Amino acid sequence: MKIRRYKSVDFNEIAELFYNTVHLINIKDYSKEQVNVWATGELDYEKWNRSLEEHYSVVAIENEIIIGFGDIDDTGYLDRLYVHKDYQGRGVGTFICNELEDKCITKNILVHASITAKPFFEGRGYRVIEEQEVERNGIKLMNFIMKKENN
Repeated sequence: MKIRRYKSVDFNEIAELFYNTVHLINIKDYSKEQVNVWATGELDYEKWNRSLEEHYSVVAIENEIIIGFGDIDDTGYLDRLYVHKDYQGRGVGTFICNELEDKCITKNILVHASITAKPFFEGRGYRVIEEQEVERNGIKLMNFIMKKENN
């Protein structure tokens, strides 16, 4: 497994990974209705690509396949961390998260973790600040605002 910075040519592969991960992994903690509004299959390329290019964004690659991606901004907000559905439990999330945390320049790192991701972040020393409901197209989804002190 290797890691490198995100490039705009990665977008389609990342979009597919995001959709499949939400629909096949997060479905264990969210309803079909919830995953459908979370990952519609129609990402706004301009918005996502701009965000990924502005943040410190990386992809993990194995055998020429993107098996995960993540990004963190200058304020210490870890925005996205997704692992390919076929590579769950193999250390990919840890590998990406280590890279993002190492590049973070702020004292604290903040993440809005899904129900599915909460145990992963707790294992890394993040603590829940607040449980929240977010609404997308009239559908509510629960997640957790979590924080970790950066060393």
